Amino acid sequence: MILIREIVQHAFTTGCLTVEAEEQLRQLLRKKYDANDLKAFMLLQQAAMSGSVRQESRERALYECAVSKRAASDRAILSCVLADRTSATRVMA
Repeated sequence: MILIREIVQHAFTTGCLTVEAEEQLRQLLRKKYDANDLKAFMLLQQAAMSGSVRQESRERALYECAVSKRAASDRAILSCVLADRTSATRVMA
């Protein structure tokens, strides 16, 4: 059985906490764990908050948000362009 501190060690070694590792941590934290696992988990939380360990899930969420905002911006620009063309066509007619 894998221990919380093993997942934490891997995250520190790679500099990244994967989505899969986060899910493993959630499952392990629902069960009994010892003080060393709790301490390791708390260190990982601090590292993630400070940015010394990247969180894949957070990066995905930020990327999806940026893509969504970009798509909304593109739709707004397209709407303005189409409105300008429609107005120009009416003026010419």
